[in-house]
Amino acid sequence: MRINLTKKDLVNLIYMQLGFSKQISENLVEDFLSTIISNIKNEKKLKLSKFGTFTIRQKKSRIGRNPKTKETKLISSRNVVLFKPSKEFKEFINLRENGQIR
Repeated sequence: MRINLTKKDLVNLIYMQLGFSKQISENLVEDFLSTIISNIKNEKKLKLSKFGTFTIRQKKSRIGRNPKTKETKLISSRNVVLFKPSKEFKEFINLRENGQIR
């Protein structure tokens, strides 16, 4: 089973299942992802119903160490994206095929 799902895979899924042309499918995927990214960047938070919430958090600068050389280096402060799955998403992930929770 493959672990990675690429944009090309999404385009092919839309093309095969919905019958849109590959160009329209590619535009749809690109527009969807760019909308999500710009919303997270501008609003600092994005909630997709029954899926989860993306938020941006500021990480402080800190000292890191290379485990091989023991060299210390300053890691600068930066923004990171956090994802918290919704209750429905968690329930769906934990369902077995027969409907029983693991």
